[in-house]
Amino acid sequence: MGRMVICLFVALAAIAASGSAGASYVHITSPFNLTAYGNRTVYLGNVGPGQTFYVTISSQTTNSTGFLFNYGWNHLVVTDLPDGWIAQNSSLNNQELSSKISVSPVAPDGNYSFDLTAVNLGNYSKLGSLRFRASVNVTPNVFRLNVTPTTLHASSGEPAVIYVTINNTGVSDSPFIIGMAGLPAWNSTSTVIALHDTVGRFQYPIYEDEPGVYHVTLFINSSASSRISKESNLTFVVGASLGNDYAALGQGSPLFPIVYAPAYAVMYVIDLIARAL
Repeated sequence: MGRMVICLFVALAAIAASGSAGASYVHITSPFNLTAYGNRTVYLGNVGPGQTFYVTISSQTTNSTGFLFNYGWNHLVVTDLPDGWIAQNSSLNNQELSSKISVSPVAPDGNYSFDLTAVNLGNYSKLGSLRFRASVNVTPNVFRLNVTPTTLHASSGEPAVIYVTINNTGVSDSPFIIGMAGLPAWNSTSTVIALHDTVGRFQYPIYEDEPGVYHVTLFINSSASSRISKESNLTFVVGASLGNDYAALGQGSPLFPIVYAPAYAVMYVIDLIARAL
């Protein structure tokens, strides 16, 4: 009798497991690969205030018997958003369905959640809909920064290249702005994109006409919010340029004996030729 009870328990457990395995699900493909089931909560990751991110799902799913539908889900709907957030539901009947979600730019740091519903339009495949909860953590710390070299050398008027590495640990693909403070009259910025969960390496050239030692600050801001920002302090050593010195000879009279005038003229011509090439 005891053996029969054990066998019956095992059989019921197997049936329950089979039913769970054959239940409908949602396969999330972005921002990360996850599988969601009805009335569950999935954590998507970090996102910055004001940033926009996408939740993308596959249209494939199975019914309660395990039958596979390639276009089981036809629409992804976002509901129950926090105050100040904006969403755009997915398009219809694609192999991948993407909903766009924008975080409020004034959202305080912390955990937030909202509902996502995968819909079988018209219940054509008898799947109905599957609703699950998604959560994200709002924080300005959505990337790591590495800048090399920390000391740069260049001749006046010639560019020095800074290598900027952005490790985007958040779920947003919002652009980043690279800029520099501390150089006279320098206000050039560069906009780059480091996709979520990737590392991007970018070149940022700077130059200065006047020789000297400049203590400068490289800053990285997200285009979505000034709160998402990091900076690095660098030293830029600008020396006199031989070419610029040659060019200056043609702009006036050098304070040296007249016997050197032919040499000055030759050097000036060399500079003109070099600039023309």
